[in-house]
Amino acid sequence: MKDIHEVLRRKQAQHSLLAKQIEMLQQAAEKLREVAPLLAENEEDDTAVLTEVGDDNAMAAKAGAQSSSAPSKPTRSVTPRWP
Repeated sequence: MKDIHEVLRRKQAQHSLLAKQIEMLQQAAEKLREVAPLLAENEEDDTAVLTEVGDDNAMAAKAGAQSSSAPSKPTRSVTPRWP
């Protein structure tokens, strides 16, 4: 049979550790509540920026598709020729 005092000491240590963890989690939750609105604002801004970038990419893709379907002119050399 285990010593009852040893079992009690271990349980109290576990209880103390859990109490500290709960306290830290509560503090983290409070800080997250303060920061959550700021993160939501940034998320909305990021979404708007990503939408604009996506629109620009779509326009560039359309322009590229239109120019590739048109007959292309033969390119001439850009190297200068000396007489």
